[in-house]
Amino acid sequence: MRLISLLALCGLALAETDGGPVLTAGLELQQGIQSILGRTCQLANNTSRESNIVGTLDACVDTYGPLDHNVHLMEDGFWLSTEGDTVQILGPNERGALYGASEYLSMLAQGNFSSVAYASSPNANIRWVNQCDLTRATQHTRLLASVGINDGLGRIADVMRPYGVQIGISLYFSSPTSGIQGQANLTTFDPLDSGVVTWWSNVTDQLYDRIPDMAGYLVKANSEGQPGPLTYNRTLAEGANLFAKALQPHGGIVMFRAFVYNQLNESVWTADRANAAVDFFKPLDGEFDDNVVVQIKYGPIDFQVREATSPLFANLYDTSTAIELQVPQEYLGQQTYLVYLPPLWDTVLGFDMRVFNRSLGGYAAVVNVGTNQTWLGSHLSMANFYAYGRLAWDPLENTAKIHKNWTRLTFGLDQEVVNTITNMALESWPAYENYSGNLGVQTLTDILYTHFGPNPQSQDNDGWGQWTRADHDTIGMDRTVANGTGFSGTYPPEIATMYEDIETTPENLLLWFHHVNYTQQLKSGKTVIQHFYDAHYSGAETAQTFAKQWQTLDGKLDSQRFEEQIYRLKYQAGHSIVWRDAICDFYHNISGIYDVSNRVGNHPYRIEAESMTLNGYKTCAVSPFETASNYHAVVVSDNTTAGSVSTVLRFPSDVYDIGVNFYDLYGGKSKYEILINNKTMVRWTGDSEDYLSHTPSIYGHSARRITFEGLGIQTGDVFEIIGAADGIEPAPLNYVVFLPSGVLD
Repeated sequence: MRLISLLALCGLALAETDGGPVLTAGLELQQGIQSILGRTCQLANNTSRESNIVGTLDACVDTYGPLDHNVHLMEDGFWLSTEGDTVQILGPNERGALYGASEYLSMLAQGNFSSVAYASSPNANIRWVNQCDLTRATQHTRLLASVGINDGLGRIADVMRPYGVQIGISLYFSSPTSGIQGQANLTTFDPLDSGVVTWWSNVTDQLYDRIPDMAGYLVKANSEGQPGPLTYNRTLAEGANLFAKALQPHGGIVMFRAFVYNQLNESVWTADRANAAVDFFKPLDGEFDDNVVVQIKYGPIDFQVREATSPLFANLYDTSTAIELQVPQEYLGQQTYLVYLPPLWDTVLGFDMRVFNRSLGGYAAVVNVGTNQTWLGSHLSMANFYAYGRLAWDPLENTAKIHKNWTRLTFGLDQEVVNTITNMALESWPAYENYSGNLGVQTLTDILYTHFGPNPQSQDNDGWGQWTRADHDTIGMDRTVANGTGFSGTYPPEIATMYEDIETTPENLLLWFHHVNYTQQLKSGKTVIQHFYDAHYSGAETAQTFAKQWQTLDGKLDSQRFEEQIYRLKYQAGHSIVWRDAICDFYHNISGIYDVSNRVGNHPYRIEAESMTLNGYKTCAVSPFETASNYHAVVVSDNTTAGSVSTVLRFPSDVYDIGVNFYDLYGGKSKYEILINNKTMVRWTGDSEDYLSHTPSIYGHSARRITFEGLGIQTGDVFEIIGAADGIEPAPLNYVVFLPSGVLD
């Protein structure tokens, strides 16, 4: 009997499965009620029907008889009733009871004590996370259970089992030839070789001997240079089925990633990485075993700021599929930025293609929580993980509502706090899209190395296929059937027709589907290039508001979270200007078309470092050129010394916010100070590697702006910056900006 009774909201009891999810549900309720209500709970078994109960539906009915309501639950669902004087939290299985307990605690923590009686079931039976190793297995598993995830990382299944979380294992396709301890070392990993089949069968049996409830395998094959079945001219289906057959006796499944592509020749007009998934998988539809699920990224490239929805979802009629999302912001600021991702995911989850009634399917997310106490490195990034769990349960749930709920659970019930943080979050993805890559051109970040800072040059002239085909006159990928790569034709006819015609293609995907002149006019009346300029300025302006909005919460939040987050938001404000200038300067340079508002390349409030009097500093060219204002920076002549840059100020006497753009490299922590008329005004250290990302070179990833507010200057003052190099970091400076109140250069 799987039941727990909460006596007067202060009791917990377990029956039958010691260490199972129902006991965990009781312990979570015990701990949560103590934390939220300050009441101590006790355990009790099989008390009267008037008790508050958490357990399985069958056990409840067997013990107390039929419920007052007619309850129908799918696997992992739950029934939650707070009607009358009792609480019922019931699931069709133990895991469902645990999910219901988490939902009930979420209500209490948000101050919601209303009377409810409802059933909730997950939208899909697969809700996985793909995660690297970490040491906080128990805490991580509590996290997964609280948002309804039923698979994740972990090396210790016993730790996860009480939370209803099953482990899966990510495999390397060529493992039979890798000399794994305790296993035969083969000379082949051909999926049709009988020895390989036996090898995987034996390994799988051994794993299930130790982990009888193992969920299955995650496989990435023939992608980005990795081995796979194509190595032996076998099909991807034959490769997936190798694992499926080994898992089938144990009830396990294979999550087989559709992220398969090759390097391409950019000189071939019809070459297109976006076609890869359909090209590889559509001919194999129906050839995958029933316990294979093809895991498909939401877009056909790689977690960009906006992509067309992957057409592979509409091309697999007889194959189970799962959508792959990414919680960490690999191409979208890497948790250094505030970017709330669910509105982006909504563009895919709400996209109308085809739905096929398969018994398996659902959601997978790359999560990559780490050792930081915030799990994802930022106090605001955890909203993305929370929202993934909520949307995997119910993809129709409103993303603004999800964020408000998360904010209340994380920062408390103060309405100003909830509204401010949610407002920031909802503005964040549109802002990032604006100051990075818009009109469907992709993110324009450095795709070759860090995936963080601006580097539009990296998109083209390489074989990885994230091309923009930008030249002096034109930009965008022609993915039409009539003139281009044919990608638009891989959608169902209604959608293919929409994307084939430039007039009916949504403008936020214009450059994804069409190769156009920079002077192509949009519905707004702007040209493509002017839209680029305006959007990048608009996005950077929005990014300036985040720190200001957060500042209004001073005193309403604990000092640690307040200070740690405002540091990141101020960084984002400065780096959004780096992004804005890099993209605008690059396309202005390549096209020769001026900004009608005369902003691009025109910065009257700036003083370039190389134009100042240099003492112990020297000028250096920055590569890529667009990641430095005026394409140059200055560095100390010798890394063992200090240097200075100075100038006589010609700005009107006033109070200014003074911003310094410099480069912050790991491997050194240069020290700087600003002097006015030989008087030190401020000091700082280039130490962002202690708080943010790490980068070794002078380019867009290491570029920073630090701003000092409210410094008074007089016309004719001597302004000086002294920089002292440290390690490999040569105290690099780009420019100084003097901003009057209300001005953003």
